[in-house]
Amino acid sequence: MKILTALKRQIPNLITLGNLTCGVIASYMAAKGLLWMAAIGIMLGIFLDFFDGLAARLLGVASPVGKELDSLADVVTSGVAPALILFRILSSITGPLSFLRYIALLMPAFAAYRLAKFNLDTRQSHSFLGLPAPSSALVWVGVAYLFNAPGGSALSVLPFNNTTLICLALLSLVTDILMVSELPMFSLKFNFKDLSWRTNSTQYIFLMGCAIIIGLTRQWYAISLIILWYILFSILTQRKPSHQ
Repeated sequence: MKILTALKRQIPNLITLGNLTCGVIASYMAAKGLLWMAAIGIMLGIFLDFFDGLAARLLGVASPVGKELDSLADVVTSGVAPALILFRILSSITGPLSFLRYIALLMPAFAAYRLAKFNLDTRQSHSFLGLPAPSSALVWVGVAYLFNAPGGSALSVLPFNNTTLICLALLSLVTDILMVSELPMFSLKFNFKDLSWRTNSTQYIFLMGCAIIIGLTRQWYAISLIILWYILFSILTQRKPSHQ
């Protein structure tokens, strides 16, 4: 029985380590220039990141070690891996502004600070202050598909020139700053005890916006647009963080 109990306690940690492994693989793929494969690794890691906490709560085995391990894994999956994707893209900047590629390498530092801050901030139990690190990573997942779709081709949605690349570098600075900001970001969780429009209007409007984005684009880069929509809608609604 003790062995079974010990194994049960490790299930969430194993899921978290799966997240970390996905982040490492994604980082390797990004370094090799296989950006769309790196994007898949990040998405798988974020998927596992959702379930490790859920498994810990369902099994009643949440622990401080699991919480810290989760943050360490997220630094890789939502910090290092997307940074390498962006660095690979920005490496195509030519001329005197080529140094801007190194802006991408700031992302893991901001993600690490964000995660450490989140672990200690009791105000973020029901909503967020600042952009969650996985949400920031998903911006670059969509961008990866713009510049390196399956088959090695690039989608012709954006012109591949210095102007576009510099805008992406500046966008990365914005998402980095948002991660450590005090901007209230609404939670995507529904109140399942009351699914009325009045109680969940923010979530319903956000989902309708997501459906429109997906319907208009029908491409993987819609992921980036959805996160940008999430940021914009949070700014517009300015929901106050819960202090419960």
